[in-house]
Formats: sequence, C-alpha cells, structure tokens
Amino acid sequence: MPLPKDLDPYANPRAFYGAELRRLREAAGLSQNELGERAFCSGTYIGLFEAAERRPQVEISRALDALLGSGEHLQRLCRLARTSKVAGYFADAAELQQRASSIGSFNSMLVLGLLQTESYARALTRSAHPFADREVVEGHVRTRMERASLLDSPTAPVLWVVMHEAALLVPVGGKGVMAEQLLHLAEQSASRPRLITQVLPFAAGAHPLLHASMTLMQFTEAPAVVYTEAAYSGQLVEEPALVEQHSSAYDLARAAALSPEASLDRIASAAKEFLTP
Repeated sequence: MPLPKDLDPYANPRAFYGAELRRLREAAGLSQNELGERAFCSGTYIGLFEAAERRPQVEISRALDALLGSGEHLQRLCRLARTSKVAGYFADAAELQQRASSIGSFNSMLVLGLLQTESYARALTRSAHPFADREVVEGHVRTRMERASLLDSPTAPVLWVVMHEAALLVPVGGKGVMAEQLLHLAEQSASRPRLITQVLPFAAGAHPLLHASMTLMQFTEAPAVVYTEAAYSGQLVEEPALVEQHSSAYDLARAAALSPEASLDRIASAAKEFLTP
C-alpha cells in the first residue's frame, strides 16, 4: 500500500514515521513486499505503516532499523508515534477501532467501554486502581467517555455487541449506577441503527468465549484483527488462522444469544431489578 499523495508527513508522529519508513525503504531499493519478507511480515503490513494506517511496533521498528541501516531512527520515531492517552496495551486496538468498518465484541462480565456511562466507568476504574489519586481515575474516565464519540462519527462502524447475561447482574458501583448503566445501554441499543446488542443467556451453557473479552475489527482495505483483553493486559491477534478461529467462535455466540428484541427486554428487566428497593 503506497503512501497516499495527500498524506502530510508532518500531520502527526505516525504520519512522519510512515514517510520516513518509505523514504528509507525506497533509498534501499526495496519494494514493500521485499522489505516485509526480510522483516518476517507481509508487504501489506509495511504499507499500512507507511500510510499511517497502523501505529508502528517497537520490535518491528528495531528490525527495520537493522535492515535499513538507520541506527535507531525508526525506533525513536516509534516511541513518539505510540504516545497515547489510553493504556499502552490497549492503544493499538483503540486506534484500529477508529478505522474499522465493523466491530464485533463479546464481554462476559462487563458492559463494553464504548457504551459505558460515566458513573459505571468510574466505578470500574476505581476498582482496577484502588490506590490511584482521584485525578488519575478521572483522567481514565474522561478518556473513556471521549472514545464513545466514535459512535457519533459520520463514518461510525457497525457495532455488534454480544454480552453474557452475567454482565447485566454484577452490581458495579451499586444499584443506582447499574440501573443507570442498563437504561443507557437499552436506550443506545434502541436508538442507534448501526448498533446491535444481544445477550447470551445463562441457559446457553458453556461457550468458547465464556471466559474471554474479545473484539473483532474488520476493515475495508485491510485484514481483520482481533483484540483480547484481561484485567491489566491485552493482545492484538493478527495471524489469519487465529483471527478466523475467534471469528467462528463469535458467530457461535451470536447464534446462541437472544434476539436483539429479546435482549432489549432482558436488559430492561435487569434495570428494573436494580431500581426495585
């Protein structure tokens, strides 16, 4: 994928990284495919870096510096390009969400971050960082709320959310916070035409994704990727066979889940349970 002519190399650190990578590659007389083969990745992957479609990676930047004889130039630019307001392990996935044409998520115990209320996000953040200063917690909450603006973008992706029924019942932040969160989830699911929400009921039993938090991102001009997350870590999965395995498991989850209409009813009934004195 060549660098687009209208991409300003000085627009941001990632664009500058891409422009420099392209300059060094062309000076070495290598095509994207040739450089990719030497760096043990695909030419498409090199093209995505050059077009600023993907945030550069530390390990591959080290390999590229060695292959192109550029000292630590790309490694230094990589550090600049990877600066992010979100947790480092999530930064790549957050960036890719902005570019995805569709996002499919499965959450076993929690409401998806893009659909969280401020109070729910604050309770989760405080539970994950019990000794953090208030300013740190509020910074995390603001960042999460800002990310939700993705759903209001003219190019917003289709968002398909599958959540286990357990996520409706764990009293994050207490009854009032959960009632507000569930009513917000129901309202968003009913009012946004590009959002589909399904609840996987307890009756569905065991499932390949039962213990997982997974996001499947698909793109118009790039291969699909999967992001999996635990409490304090996350991982991007790009190997095609593993992406396909996750995608198949996600399809099974959608098939076993309640219909969108029945899911809305279950979310509403769970909200009523939290509103009951």
